[in-house]
Amino acid sequence: MLEIRIHGRGGQGNVVASYLLAQAAFEAGWYSQAFPSFGAERRGAPVTAFVRLSKAPFRRRCQVRTPDFLIVQDQALLSVPGVLAGLDPQGAVLVNAKADSQALRAQLGCEVVALAATELAQEVLHKPLPNTALIAAFFALTELVPLAALRAVLPRRFGGEVLARNLALVDKAAASVPAGLWRSKVDAASA
Repeated sequence: MLEIRIHGRGGQGNVVASYLLAQAAFEAGWYSQAFPSFGAERRGAPVTAFVRLSKAPFRRRCQVRTPDFLIVQDQALLSVPGVLAGLDPQGAVLVNAKADSQALRAQLGCEVVALAATELAQEVLHKPLPNTALIAAFFALTELVPLAALRAVLPRRFGGEVLARNLALVDKAAASVPAGLWRSKVDAASA
């Protein structure tokens, strides 16, 4: 089973990101589960979402405490206690940041890839919503599922021009990270 925890802030599309990730994985033949956890429902408040993926049925329903991967939609959340808690020693973090991946790796002491997802989204969507870019980058890094699966589920959430822009963002974000960099982590975690 692969467990993924997504940290973000209200208004960044954190919950949508978890659903897109789970739905795309389901399209590609995985059993999947996604659900959020948040306190006060207000823009900017911390939001956590959880995703589980497995090739076999599962019954686990608790929050993800020991994730294989973290997706962090706001670099400032890296300084919040508990964000990195429980990360598998062989795990990895994808963070929405302009910072250099090597610098973040040295600072956090774990495998990190930084992607300026907000800037990509602003450029393509004309809105600062990093969720689609981060999910596309995650799929490119892990090769967990083909990007075609993500493209197949986007029309369930978006339509018209917004859909067209999100599809363009998928390609741009996926091309911005090293394809397959984390494939061995997926294989080890799901073995």
